[in-house]
Amino acid sequence: MKIRPLGIEGAFEVTPVQHGDDRGRFLEWYRFDALAEAVGHPLDLAQANLSTSARGVVRGIHFADVPPGQAKYVTCVAGAVLDVIVDIRVGSPTFGSWEAVRLDDQDRRAVYLAEGLGHGFCALTEGATVAYLCSSTYRPGHEHGIHPLDPELGIAWPVGEPVLSAKDAAAPDLGEAGAKGLLPRYDACNRFVKTLRRIDDSR
Repeated sequence: MKIRPLGIEGAFEVTPVQHGDDRGRFLEWYRFDALAEAVGHPLDLAQANLSTSARGVVRGIHFADVPPGQAKYVTCVAGAVLDVIVDIRVGSPTFGSWEAVRLDDQDRRAVYLAEGLGHGFCALTEGATVAYLCSSTYRPGHEHGIHPLDPELGIAWPVGEPVLSAKDAAAPDLGEAGAKGLLPRYDACNRFVKTLRRIDDSR
């Protein structure tokens, strides 16, 4: 597989090698060792999630308190989505920027995003099914959201009228989340990642 860093530190695009014949196709959609080499430490798997969305649904922008945060490895196993990673780490050189990667059941790409980054996606097809591998379990009270239509972020969602959950529609914009002290800090995220690398080195 090919793992390419994106313009936001801690975000990577993963493109697998597919092997096909008249029976179908085979690929490795996740490799523990390859990802660890690219990221600098292993992804400790604590939870796996699966979501199915109708065309036009936007989920996100979601993030978790750091520490421990929640790193994610995300792919689309059926249909297609536009996956969006947002740098919401206060003090980051790319704070407020976002990157989008199309994930679908043809190219079978995946994305990895480190602890402290925001994540969301837009379903481009009916029944778009997304699988997430997560580094920590869901913790009520420590999971947050930013309104995906925040004009300050200016995310170019490829749909005229995005369908949002009530929770996402009520989420604060980036400025409000910052004023409330909800956003992770870039230095705290870096310290946490360095801790993960030290733990890995000691194993």
